[in-house]
Amino acid sequence: MDYLYHPFRSQRHTVFAKNGVVATSQPLAAQAGIEIMRRGGNAIDAAIATAAALTVVEPTSNGIGGDAFALIWTEGKLHGLNASGPSAKGATADKVKALGHEKMPVFGAVPVTVPGAPSAWAEVSRRFGKLSLSETLEPAVRLAEEGYPLTPILGKYWEVAYNKFKNLSGGSEEERKAFEAWFDTFAPDGRPPKTGEMWRSPGHADTLRQIGETDGRAFYEGPLAEQIAEAIQANGGFLSKEDLAAYQAEWVEPVSANYRGYDVWEIPPNGQGMIALMAMNIHSAGGQQPAYGDAETLHRQIEAMKLAFTDGKAFITQPDDMPVEAAHLLSPEYAEKRAAVIGDRAIDPEPYELPKGGTVYLAAADGEGNMVSFIQSNYMGFGSGIVVPGTGIALQNRGADFSLDPEHPNYLKPGKKTYHTIIPGFLTKDGEAVGPFGVMGGYMQPQGHFQVISNTVDFGLNPQAALDQPRWQWVGGKTVQVEPDFPLHLAQALQRKGHDIQIATDSGGFGRGQIIWRNPETGVLEAGTESRTDGSIAVW
Repeated sequence: MDYLYHPFRSQRHTVFAKNGVVATSQPLAAQAGIEIMRRGGNAIDAAIATAAALTVVEPTSNGIGGDAFALIWTEGKLHGLNASGPSAKGATADKVKALGHEKMPVFGAVPVTVPGAPSAWAEVSRRFGKLSLSETLEPAVRLAEEGYPLTPILGKYWEVAYNKFKNLSGGSEEERKAFEAWFDTFAPDGRPPKTGEMWRSPGHADTLRQIGETDGRAFYEGPLAEQIAEAIQANGGFLSKEDLAAYQAEWVEPVSANYRGYDVWEIPPNGQGMIALMAMNIHSAGGQQPAYGDAETLHRQIEAMKLAFTDGKAFITQPDDMPVEAAHLLSPEYAEKRAAVIGDRAIDPEPYELPKGGTVYLAAADGEGNMVSFIQSNYMGFGSGIVVPGTGIALQNRGADFSLDPEHPNYLKPGKKTYHTIIPGFLTKDGEAVGPFGVMGGYMQPQGHFQVISNTVDFGLNPQAALDQPRWQWVGGKTVQVEPDFPLHLAQALQRKGHDIQIATDSGGFGRGQIIWRNPETGVLEAGTESRTDGSIAVW
């Protein structure tokens, strides 16, 4: 039976609840969050439980060895958490070049940065949770110990990862050794598990248990941290146990842009959420009233996004290394100058002239008014391919985004945080929470944020419809990919405006989103989930 074969169109409706909602990309993870709410936890506890469960039930997109970001609304205020990790204190561009690399490698131990996800869980639990971290991780521990059957999209991308690492390990003895633990952990029978087959990971369960019992410190100090450092250094990486011990997730002030009366919130740099805000500002500065199903509106949205993305990639990194302040990139002056570049034809964007001088997403909400937008990722699926033997820890490869060009703002330095793709979003109006939203998927993320917010604010689509709307994705130059069900007449109209339109045969690269909105009058929660993956909403 082919579980990815869908000859008939299906339809989802918005889901409503009063006491609690968890929306994410995997049914068992959503249920883990609701279980914790029923046991007395709030939306913050539920988000942690769901995030931890996702490391078990969707390892193709995230893991214990990845990073995380969160936007948390509680008691009338929005809080931001940046749990991205820095490069090793011993990592330099010269050392990477000495290994024979002209640019940062994508896989292996060299691009591994300090994982921030376990610290994120501990920080969020300590500050806002009602239950202990150990309690909130119990559903994830149980899933890892007892096992679960693979869902269709999970099975698809597990096989993709298996083939990728098989090809990568087909080179030198050094490459084969680097990925050996990945195969021992995720393909112990000599093949990837298939859709519907049971999967267990006892080592993963034990690691989660240690993290819970120590409020996250076991990952960064002690025997487990030593194992992580040994696995990296044995494969030629730079990260040390001292790098791990020094790490702590950072609370930050979220940044926002007002889009047609709504405030859209993102995490500030080093995250790329700024790009979504910049695109919205540029689009608004153009002065045109958006129209649904209109080629001119789509053209101007695409042009605004490509300008914002070009500038974001040129300037965004760790804040103290940015050549321009984030406030300027969100200013009316910047938006108006960039909007003036947009004409009737598609352009090849050039970076703004400076003024002188794989990921999982979840949303959770409870009846008390708490709401969480949470995202975590290993990057590019399983991440670096480096797995700590016997622990279930697949380590991220976030360092792959560093530049080895000393003139680039994102130049690799010791202890530096790189440009980061994962971004949670949040929407407010007149100082009150509307709710969390997010669209995961590498460089699709700010593009997905822009499209989902436009669908909601400009066109009044309900949460499920806002997610189901066929998406476009700018990929560089004048090239724009559109989903298979993107209206052909609009694709043709965009082509006539000079865009190189490519119709994709698969929707896998167009992001996976979740939305929860709260009715300000009744407190009723309404949620939509992603039809492009094994999306699920659990309610109470």
